[in-house]
Amino acid sequence: MVEELTLAQKQQLNRRRWIIGAIVLFMAALILQFGLGSGGSKSTFVLSSQRTGVNIPAPDLVLPTDVTLYSMAALVGLAGVWQTLRGFKRDTVVILVSVSVLTAAFLVWATEDKSLNLTGMLVSSVVRATPIAMAALAGIYSERSGVVNIGIEGMMTMGAFMAVVFASITGNLWVGVIAGVLAGMVMGWLHGVLSIKYKVNQIVSGTGIIILALGITSYLQRAVLNLNPELNQPGPVISAVAIPGVWRIPVLGPVLFNQSPLIYLMIVLLVVTHVLLYYTRWGLRVRSVGEHPKAADTLGINVFRLRYISVLLSGAIAGLGGAYMSIGAAGRFNEGMVAGKGFLGLAAMIFGNWNPGGAFFGSLIFGFFDSWQEKISILQVGIPVDLLGMAPYIATMIVLAGFIGRARMPAADGTPYEKE
Repeated sequence: MVEELTLAQKQQLNRRRWIIGAIVLFMAALILQFGLGSGGSKSTFVLSSQRTGVNIPAPDLVLPTDVTLYSMAALVGLAGVWQTLRGFKRDTVVILVSVSVLTAAFLVWATEDKSLNLTGMLVSSVVRATPIAMAALAGIYSERSGVVNIGIEGMMTMGAFMAVVFASITGNLWVGVIAGVLAGMVMGWLHGVLSIKYKVNQIVSGTGIIILALGITSYLQRAVLNLNPELNQPGPVISAVAIPGVWRIPVLGPVLFNQSPLIYLMIVLLVVTHVLLYYTRWGLRVRSVGEHPKAADTLGINVFRLRYISVLLSGAIAGLGGAYMSIGAAGRFNEGMVAGKGFLGLAAMIFGNWNPGGAFFGSLIFGFFDSWQEKISILQVGIPVDLLGMAPYIATMIVLAGFIGRARMPAADGTPYEKE
């Protein structure tokens, strides 16, 4: 029986190796197709940038289009052949690298005899990745304690709405940020009461949070904000803060050191979350109630209290993400403005295996594709804008298809705890 199981596992691994190899070879064929008919053309990527009225010069990156594309096709093709014949130990990395090369190849092809400001695209990628990263962090706090939270989308929506209203009333953007955080915490508390105290199915509870938030904000926008537009005018968005001494470094300076304070806060939260979860007693207890709550309870850990705190923190960070989208980026509240960022955050969380660093990397990928599709539409490559708008979600499916089998959720995630 054991030999049959071993044989079945080998057959499954071989099948996976061939499928992934075929996918990678298909990507190589696409890149090769991009290179056909590109003889003599050049692709120009502008690296200089202008931030806060200051020009940061850098030499342009000029590439021969055909040679670059053929080299990329050869690289991905060799990886596909090796994957098919022998197989890489980490085939999911092969998928990720191949998708990255394919994306870069598409950019090279799209900029044939044109130019693209690559630094500006990277700055936009970080900006667009920030709410996704905050949603991913919110998911980590909740699900590490054993509570599934698909209601992050609703918490972000409520945070975005309340941030705009209170910032408009008080004329202080930071009061709006605090209001957004508190609004997210209220929605988190509601989710906690339903799923922890009353043991409602956590998927149903999270879905209810989304519907409630969408309904309330849609009604209030039409009944209040549209009739009182001054409540939807918080003033200028939270301006970027340049870090002295490093913000003028070409490429890296504008991308990393001249951003909104909320982006810096997001990075601080990533570091703090990692330290809390893996280097403190509190983090160990949170992970224990997410893995084996009964054993944790036996050791005297209050499972219910830790889960409540974790869900409240999840709601607070989600509310912060919503506030960033409204008064940190858009400058107003628009119905449906969260636009799936909460779900992308959950996908980034799964991609990162419920770890802050991996979730942030996944958020950067989705943020890059979000910016990528906008820049490609500007270049007018002949692809419909609506089709390009699908890029972040297609990237989500491709990434999760490769990583979902390797990710391991907390053992008690989604399971209500019954104290005996």
